[in-house]
Amino acid sequence: MTNSTVLSVEGLKTYFYLDDNEIAKAVDHVDFAIEPGETLALVGESGSGKSITSLSIMNLIEKPGKIVDGAIYLNGKNIVDLSDKKMTEIRGKEVGMIFQEPMTALNPVYTVGNQIVEVLRKHKKMSSSVAKKRAIELLKLVGFPRAEETIKEHPHQLSGGMRQRVMIAIAIACEPKLLIADEPTTALDVTIQAQILDLIDEMKHKFDMGVLLITHDLGVVAEYADRVLVMYGGQIVESATKQTLFNDPKHPYTNGLLASLPSLDKQTDRLGAIKGTVPPAHRFPKGCRFSTRCPHVMEKCLHANPDLIPESDGHEVRCHLFK
Repeated sequence: MTNSTVLSVEGLKTYFYLDDNEIAKAVDHVDFAIEPGETLALVGESGSGKSITSLSIMNLIEKPGKIVDGAIYLNGKNIVDLSDKKMTEIRGKEVGMIFQEPMTALNPVYTVGNQIVEVLRKHKKMSSSVAKKRAIELLKLVGFPRAEETIKEHPHQLSGGMRQRVMIAIAIACEPKLLIADEPTTALDVTIQAQILDLIDEMKHKFDMGVLLITHDLGVVAEYADRVLVMYGGQIVESATKQTLFNDPKHPYTNGLLASLPSLDKQTDRLGAIKGTVPPAHRFPKGCRFSTRCPHVMEKCLHANPDLIPESDGHEVRCHLFK
C-alpha cells in the first residue's frame, strides 16, 4: 500500500452464520488495492462473492452476515470497526456507489433534485440554494441537457439510463476518491450501457477517482479495466493486468469464462461453457473451490485449496497446476 492508495483490502473475510450451525464463507481472505485514476474490475459469475465484497467495503453487511477478519483501508484509514454514524459520514463523501438497479436505489417519493441536494447539504454543508445550483451543474455534467427541469422530476418519470445518470451524479457529488460500480448497466439496453460506462470512465479521469467495477461481462472488462481480479467461491483465483489476463490466462475458471465469449477471429458453431454452477457459499468443496467444475481436476485438488501464488510480475493464480 502506497501513500496515495485509495483502497486497500487485506485478508477480508465476510461470513454468514446460518441455521444448523452452517457458515457461508461468502468472502474468504481477499486482498487487493486500488490506486487513484485506476479501474479495477472484479469478475465472476453470480454467487462468486463480488457484491458481498463491495457491500463489505461500504460496511453494509447485515445479519446474519459479519466481517469476521481483515482490514479495509480507505484513504489510509481502517474503516472495518467504525460505528454506523462514522460510516454514514464516509459513505457519499469518501466513497460513492452505483448500484445495479437505480429504481430501487433512488427514493421514489423525492424528486431527483432533493436527493442530490441532500447529499451536498449533508457532506458539503452547503445552503439549500447553493446545493440546488450545484445539483443542476452535476446533472449537466452527467449528460442532462434540460437539467433545470429534470431536477424537479421524480425517478419514475425518467428512463432507466437517465436514472442511472442520476445515480452517478449522486455518487460523484462530493468528488469521492473511490467509486464502486456494482453491475451498473445490468438493467439497460446495449447502447445505453456503453454511454453509462463511458460516463463513469470520464468521471474517473475528471476527478482522479479509483474505480471498483464489478461485472460478469468480460467485454466490459476488455474496454474499461486496467487490472482484473477473477473471483470464484469467495476467493480471488487470478489477478493480472487486463492485457495479461486476456493474452495469457492461467486459471481454468478464467479460461472457461473467456471461452464463453464470441470471437471475431474464430468461427465456431458453439461457444464454450463451464459445466455446473457456483455452489452456495456454505457448500463449497473441501479442497479447491473450483474442483467440482474443473476439467483439469487432480487428486490433490479434492483435498487442498491452493494459495494465490505469483506466476509472473503482477500476475497471480490460485491453482495446483502452477505450483
